Amino acid sequence: MIAQRLVRGLLAGVLVAAASGCVVVSSGGTEPRRPVPPGGLGRMNNASADAVPGDVVTGALRDVERFWSAAYPRVAGGAAFTPIKGGYHPYTRSDPAPACGGQAAQYQPNAFYCPAGDFIAWDAETLIPQLYSDFGPLLVGFVMAHEYGHAIQSRLGVTEQPTVVLEQQADCFAGAWTADVLAGRSTAFTSVTPAQLDNTVAGMLLLRDEPGTAAQNPQAHGNAFDRIRAMQDGVEKGVSLCAGYRADNVPVTEVPFTTQEEAARGGDLPYAEAVDSLSKDVQAYWARVFPQLTGRPWEPLGVQPFESGSAPSCPAPDSSAGGAAFYCPDGDFVAFDDQQLGQQLYQRIGDNAVGMLLGDLFARAVQDRRGARTQDRAGQLAVDCFAGAWTNDLLTRDPASGIRLSPGDLDEAVAALLAFGRAGSEQEASAFDRIGAYRGGVLKGLPSCG
Repeated sequence: MIAQRLVRGLLAGVLVAAASGCVVVSSGGTEPRRPVPPGGLGRMNNASADAVPGDVVTGALRDVERFWSAAYPRVAGGAAFTPIKGGYHPYTRSDPAPACGGQAAQYQPNAFYCPAGDFIAWDAETLIPQLYSDFGPLLVGFVMAHEYGHAIQSRLGVTEQPTVVLEQQADCFAGAWTADVLAGRSTAFTSVTPAQLDNTVAGMLLLRDEPGTAAQNPQAHGNAFDRIRAMQDGVEKGVSLCAGYRADNVPVTEVPFTTQEEAARGGDLPYAEAVDSLSKDVQAYWARVFPQLTGRPWEPLGVQPFESGSAPSCPAPDSSAGGAAFYCPDGDFVAFDDQQLGQQLYQRIGDNAVGMLLGDLFARAVQDRRGARTQDRAGQLAVDCFAGAWTNDLLTRDPASGIRLSPGDLDEAVAALLAFGRAGSEQEASAFDRIGAYRGGVLKGLPSCG
């Protein structure tokens, strides 16, 4: 099943941030139309970006069946693929989905696979039109590939796993289909660009669980960090890896809040405290590990928040976040626009978006001090991995030894990366690649960063 959440725009529509609230999609009405995402909506079979969303769904399902007709025997011991027999069912408020296992359907802006009836159903009134409008046809295709992934699980007989594992396995299967699209083998989606792939990753922020959902919850799908990791597993490693997903080998970072107070504030520190505490923590982290990395001591790095329009002088800034933040090699300090960047990240996403910003800036200083670049693709991915290595320390440390990550913080970092690093040219690292580099640092620590 696909669960979804509302999103809000930031930084001229470049950032897609997960907002709080229940599982609802606005039906339009008085809401302004959102801007076309960076990179455009993309194309389906060279058709206009104004194609009817229902046609996109139909074409996507046919293409997913094409993919599985070739891929299924590889994970099923040579057995032939059997397409869904119960049909495909768009539904609306006035025309509900078929009953599943004797349970009458109630309208929800959702999509689901019904194993009892072997069918896929989706909300054609709200969910699919909004996903298509905001993020383009590839995300619609991904949603259908995810639901078909559940049908594949049923055919393989691997459904006796925790829900969070099954959901991420379906994400992984959908990622394998996405790789097939990117390889040019799709008969429905053509000429997908890195920017359009980033739009799909951004749309996955809608599909995450509410922060604080325990992985053991029978309805848990996974946080955005884990679901994007599963998608990337499929894209990078294919269906055989996905088919092997089990509870004992899928890394799940989703955790519940530990106290009612933490839950009440969404796990966020007050802004000023967040900037101060995170700055001190990342400073202490690099003071501890930089000598291991280079054999040289870490010199304290200045942190200078500034008022908009009053950036400190720096002859050659190493810029991030569209120039609103930078590391200054000459003055050996980092700086960021406090109002238009720092506080906006905090208000729209959360405190660890500020942490992602600080992690990025300190990692730029690390690269400079070790004599390495940051502005080419490899350098940017190293920066993201180093930021992830600090996050790994926050994630794995003893809670009594300092600040730690709270539920939703990894998703906040992903949202921030989408703000800082959407694909712009073939020479630049896409957000898809940057999230992958960050994920490597988070899950494997500093040694994975080279």
